[in-house]
Amino acid sequence: MTNQEWIRIFQLKVNNLKMNKRDRWRIEFDDSIKADSQESGWHQYISGAFGRFRCSKCNRSWSSGRVNVVFHMRLLSGQGMVKVRRLRQECRQCDAALMEEASFDEEKLEVLLEKLMEKIRVKCYRENLGKRNRRNFDDEDDEGPPHESAHCEACSMGLCSKRFKAW
Repeated sequence: MTNQEWIRIFQLKVNNLKMNKRDRWRIEFDDSIKADSQESGWHQYISGAFGRFRCSKCNRSWSSGRVNVVFHMRLLSGQGMVKVRRLRQECRQCDAALMEEASFDEEKLEVLLEKLMEKIRVKCYRENLGKRNRRNFDDEDDEGPPHESAHCEACSMGLCSKRFKAW
């Protein structure tokens, strides 16, 4: 999905928050943010979803049940901001492969951003949501081949929860 699709779905989800209609929220993509290094006043949320990759060198495609996404968020004086870093993977077949961004099905992206909305409610609005019965991608079976840590940006950063041996 394109950045515009992320923005469109994010805005739909934010409009459903109905917390404080005065607050304005926006999302931006920032590959410079680092996990566990958010600035003062910012909150962090790291999640994952099923995604697909395509190598820009050989055109090979593969899927991953755990594409990690780092979100940094804050609400300050009625202005909400979410910064997103989508962690990448590289092709295991190409020499000097490039790190590729995942594409997400709309349904998977909707679930990912719905989980983000829950985190915004808890971290920025201090709501107590209790235990919620919702779908969790961490509990799903991986679709596709085993996860290859040697080719995963999240693993290289120590963030990936799916630690399998590369084959």
